[in-house]
Amino acid sequence: MANFMEATTNQQFEDFLTKAGKCLTVVHFQAAWAPQCGQMNEVMAELAKEHADTTFVKLEAEAVPEVSEKYDIASVPTFLFFKGGEKVDRLDGANAPELTKKVQRLAVTGSPGSAAESTTTDLNQRLKKLINAAPCMLFMKGSSQEPRCGFSRQIVGLLKEHSIQFSSFDILSDEEVRQGLKTYSNWPTYPQLYVNGELVGGLDIVKELAESGELENTCPKAVTLEHRLKTIINQSPVMLFMKGNKDAAKCGFSRQTLEILNSTGVDYDTFDILQDEEVRQGLKTYSNWPTYPQLYVKGDLIGGLDILKELKESGDLVSVLKGES
Repeated sequence: MANFMEATTNQQFEDFLTKAGKCLTVVHFQAAWAPQCGQMNEVMAELAKEHADTTFVKLEAEAVPEVSEKYDIASVPTFLFFKGGEKVDRLDGANAPELTKKVQRLAVTGSPGSAAESTTTDLNQRLKKLINAAPCMLFMKGSSQEPRCGFSRQIVGLLKEHSIQFSSFDILSDEEVRQGLKTYSNWPTYPQLYVNGELVGGLDIVKELAESGELENTCPKAVTLEHRLKTIINQSPVMLFMKGNKDAAKCGFSRQTLEILNSTGVDYDTFDILQDEEVRQGLKTYSNWPTYPQLYVKGDLIGGLDILKELKESGDLVSVLKGES
C-alpha cells in the first residue's frame, strides 16, 4: 500500500513529513513487543485504503529515542498527526474509533459546518486537558530549560526565583495549540500562566504579583511540590520513577531497568510517572535529569538506565543499591 509505510530512522521520519507537504501524515509510535500496536496497525491499513491522500507511517519508538523524547512519547501505541511538517494533534493509546475520527476530521481541509464545529470542540477539550496538566502550567516559546524568546526567559526566571514549581508547554511545537489558546483564553500573546486551570496572565501580570509578594499565594499548590517529591523519593530506600510499574513497564527503557534491578535481589519500589503529570514534569527540574526512568537510593539520584548498566558491568550495582558506596 503506497501510503502506508514504515520508518526506522530519524531521517526517514523527517523525509516522510517533507514529502507529505500539507497533506495529513499519521505517525504510529509502536513497539514490536506490544500486541495492541499490531492491532492498531491493522486499523491504520484499513484507513489507508479510505484516505489515499493521507500518509500513514509506523515507527518503532525505541529505535528513534531522540524523536520519541522530542514529542514526549510516554507509551505505545501513540499517534501523532502532522500537516506541513507541524504536529497538529495526538492520540495516546489503542483507541480505534478515536483514531478513525481524528483521521476523518484532519484529512478534510476547510470543511464547513458541523465538521468545523467538531474541530473546535475537540481542540477546546485538548486545551483544557493541557491547561490542567499541572497545578501551575506555563505556555511559552521553548522550554523552561531553553526559553526561545525574551518574555518567556523573563517569566521562567521569575518563577524559578520565587521557587514556584511549574510545568511548561512549548507553543512553537504545536501550531494548533498556539493559535487555539489565544481564542480559548481571550489572551492574544505569550507566555500565558495558568494556576489550577485558571488564566493568571502574561509576563506583566506575573511581574506585578512578584513585586507585591502575591506570587507565592497565587500558586499555592506549586510551591509544595518539592516537599511532595522528597516524600515520594524517600518512601523506600530504593525508589524507581518509571513509565508503568513493577508488573507492567510501558516503555523499553523502563522494562530493561526492571530486568536489571530484579537480577540483583534487592527490594525496591516504583512510581508510575504516567499517572501523575505534576511529578513527571517536576522531578525533571528537581533532579536536573530530563529523562526517565530515574533511580534513587536513600533519597539520592543514582541515574537512569545507562548508569545502571555501567554499575552492573563494573560489579558495583548491588553495593550502590544497598547504600554501601
